[in-house]
Amino acid sequence: MYASAKGRQMNEDEGDELKEIVWEGDSREILSSFPLEVRKDFGFELYALQRGRLPSDWKPMKTLGKGVHELRSADGRSWYRVIYFTRVKDKIHVLHCFEKKSSKTSQKDLNLARQRLKNLSKRTGVKL
Repeated sequence: MYASAKGRQMNEDEGDELKEIVWEGDSREILSSFPLEVRKDFGFELYALQRGRLPSDWKPMKTLGKGVHELRSADGRSWYRVIYFTRVKDKIHVLHCFEKKSSKTSQKDLNLARQRLKNLSKRTGVKL
C-alpha cells in the first residue's frame, strides 16, 4: 500500500503495468527542488497516472492542447504545478514543473510547456 503526503492511499496491485515517465528538459530537476511534502504529493499523483488512475488534483490545460494536463499542489508559501502530456502510448511526458506565486499561470511557463510539446510532437510524430 502506498500513501501520499496528504494521506491518500493506493494498493500496489491496482492497475496494469506502469507507464513510463519521460522528463522533458529540466522538469525532473525542478521537481526535485520542491519542498519534500510537495515532492511526495506529486510522486503519488504520478504513480497513480502510471497505474492508469486519475490523480486527485488535476485539470486539463486546454490552452496547450488535447492530452495536456496539470497536477496541482501547494504548501504554506506557494503553489506548485506539473504539466504533463498523455497521448503517447504507455508514456507520461512531464513537460514542465514550476512554482506559482499568483493564481494565473505565467506566459513564460505556458510558452515553455508549449515549446516542449512541439518538440515532443516532432520527435514522436504525435499530432497536436
